[in-house]
Amino acid sequence: MRQTTNISTSISRLVISLALLIVASTAHAQMKLFRMEKDSIPLFRGFSVSFDLVGPAKLMLSDCGEIEGGLRLNLHDQWFPVVEIGVGKANHENDEVTGITYKTTAPYFRVGIDLNLLKNKHQSNRLYGGIRYAFTSYKVDIIREDLPDPVWQYETGFGIEGLKCNMHWIELVFGIDAKIFGPLHLGWNIRYKRRISHKEGDIGQTWYVPGFGTYDKNKISADFRVIIDI
Repeated sequence: MRQTTNISTSISRLVISLALLIVASTAHAQMKLFRMEKDSIPLFRGFSVSFDLVGPAKLMLSDCGEIEGGLRLNLHDQWFPVVEIGVGKANHENDEVTGITYKTTAPYFRVGIDLNLLKNKHQSNRLYGGIRYAFTSYKVDIIREDLPDPVWQYETGFGIEGLKCNMHWIELVFGIDAKIFGPLHLGWNIRYKRRISHKEGDIGQTWYVPGFGTYDKNKISADFRVIIDI
């Protein structure tokens, strides 16, 4: 019995030691990833402005879209604080399911940070991951025309104008910046959006949220950006 107890104690100590080693290794790797590299490159490396091309294309080809620009600081070619501001617009007429017309135009903003994931931080091209907090406060017009009255059977309708709504959400971002020439870059990114708080009045879900897109709890979108380093 004593031998069995000693074996169990030895195994327990081995498991605990391995667990502590894994935790220490993981913590060291995370500290190395998020530590600002020390070299001769200065901390402040300038800033860049960007313009998304997908949102305007959606406005021209569909009934909703955005016009958006961004400002991004460059800290040591490693950390990139970001502010993004835009205006979202929708004019969705005669929905196929409900027959409702939905209209809104409102600003939105995002604030967050990107991390350059490349080992060589100071090269011209970048691979990055980041996070954003986003918010919009908007008003919607919801109109339903030619609605049959259930009792008198004549065509009627209803409408609500200026219904106040808002939404808070977060975004996880993964993207690539590629240098074309001089200060000009082109960037592609994928965003996972998750709603964290919302207010829509008393009529249920709104069809479109400026900056977020067509209504849902979660959403995946993609951007294509023109970026100019300054």
